[in-house]
Amino acid sequence: MTSASTTRRRLLAAAALTVTSVLATAACGSAGPAESASTGLTMWALSDQSTLKESVDAYNADHPDRKIDLQLFANDDYKQKLRVAFGANQGPDIFFSWGGGALNDYVESGKVAEITSADLDTGRFTPSVLRTATFDGKVYGIPANGLAPVVLYYNKTVLADAGLQPPKTLDDLKAAVTTLKSKGITPISLAANSKWPTLMWHEYLLDRTGGSKVFDRIGAGDSSGWLDPSVTETNARLQELVDLGAFGANASSLSYDQGAATALLYTGKAAFELMGTWEYANIVKAAPDFVASGRLGYTAFPTVSGGKGDPHAIVGNPSNYLSINAATGDKASAVTYLKDYVLNDAQVDAYIKGGSVPPVNGLEAKLGGDEWLRFVYALVQKAPTFQLSWDQALPSEQADPLLTTVDDSFLKKITPEQFGQNMSKVS
Repeated sequence: MTSASTTRRRLLAAAALTVTSVLATAACGSAGPAESASTGLTMWALSDQSTLKESVDAYNADHPDRKIDLQLFANDDYKQKLRVAFGANQGPDIFFSWGGGALNDYVESGKVAEITSADLDTGRFTPSVLRTATFDGKVYGIPANGLAPVVLYYNKTVLADAGLQPPKTLDDLKAAVTTLKSKGITPISLAANSKWPTLMWHEYLLDRTGGSKVFDRIGAGDSSGWLDPSVTETNARLQELVDLGAFGANASSLSYDQGAATALLYTGKAAFELMGTWEYANIVKAAPDFVASGRLGYTAFPTVSGGKGDPHAIVGNPSNYLSINAATGDKASAVTYLKDYVLNDAQVDAYIKGGSVPPVNGLEAKLGGDEWLRFVYALVQKAPTFQLSWDQALPSEQADPLLTTVDDSFLKKITPEQFGQNMSKVS
C-alpha cells in the first residue's frame, strides 16, 4: 500500500498542462511508444510500487526475449511526464494511473487500448473498483494494487469514557459532537489546511444525501449537477458540523503530512478521524501499542436521515490501474503480463501480508481472522458504488478550483448555495 502522504500528493499534484491541450498541440513525431531496446516493452509507474516491481521481475525471468523495461518516477513528476510523452506519441507500452477522469482523457484521445474479455478475465476483479477504469462499457485498465476506501476511525477509550457508541447515523454523530465538546475533547480530527481531507466529508455527505448519480452527472461533464439541491444540502450539513464545533478550533492550521491530525486520534485528544485505509498502517507505525491493545476502532460512514444514497456506498481510492498504450507494437506481450503477473496469487499474498486488501473476488479464505482486512474487504464487496476521490475523478483543470471551493465552504466564506454555483461555472 502506498503511504498516505504519497497517495495524496499524487491526487493533489497540479499540472501546468492538461492532457487535452498537450495532445492537441503535439508534434507529429513517432507514432509509437518510446522503446527501451530493440525488443521488449516499456512500462512506467511510481517509485513506491515495490510489489508491482516484483511482478515485472517475475515476468522478465520467464520472458528473457521480451523483457519489460520498468521505469519508476517520483510522484510529483509522474503525471506531467506522462502527459508530455503521450503528447509526443512517445508514451510507454504499459502505464500506471489512478483511473477516473485523468485516464478517460487519454481514452478519448485514442491513446489507450481496450482490454476485452478475450484478453483476460476482468470478472475476477471487484466490480465497483473496475468501474473506475471503465468508460462507455469498455475496460481500459485493470486494478494493480490494494483497496483504499475512506472509513471513520475512532478511539474506543474516548468513546467509552464519554458513554458513547460508534455513530450509525449523522444525527448520532452530531449528538456525539455535543457530548465530546462538553468534555473538552476535539470531536473530529481534521487536517483542513490540506483541503483534501475536508473533501472526503463532502464526498460522503453528497453520496449519502443525493445518491451516487448526482456526482456521476458531474463526472460525465454535466455542470448542472453541481446545482442539484443535494449539493446545497451537503454543504449545509458540513457547515452545521462546523458550527457545532465538530472539528475543533485549530483544524485549518493542521496539515496532514505533519501527522498532527493523526496523533490527535491515538493520543485521545480527538474521538474520530475520517481518512483512507492507509491511515491504519500509519497508526500502527506511530502508535503500535494503541492498535495492539484494541483501542482503535473503525466503521463505515454514517447514514443520513432522508438521504437517497445507498448506506453501503463508499468513496476513496478504489485502486491504481495499469493500462496499455493503443500504439504499442506488442499488445500480446502486454496482455500476457497483465493477465498472468498482475494480482496473481503471489501478488495477492504479498499485498495481504503488507496489510492491504487487493480488489479481487473470493479472498475470504486468504484473509483469515485478521479483523481489519476482513472489515475493508467486506466494506468494498458490499458497496454498490465506489466513488473515486473527486479531485482525481474530475479533469485536472477542475481539481484545484474544487479544493479551493471546498475550503471556502468549510471556512464559511461562501454559502451552501454558492458552493454549487461556483463549481458549475468552473465546470
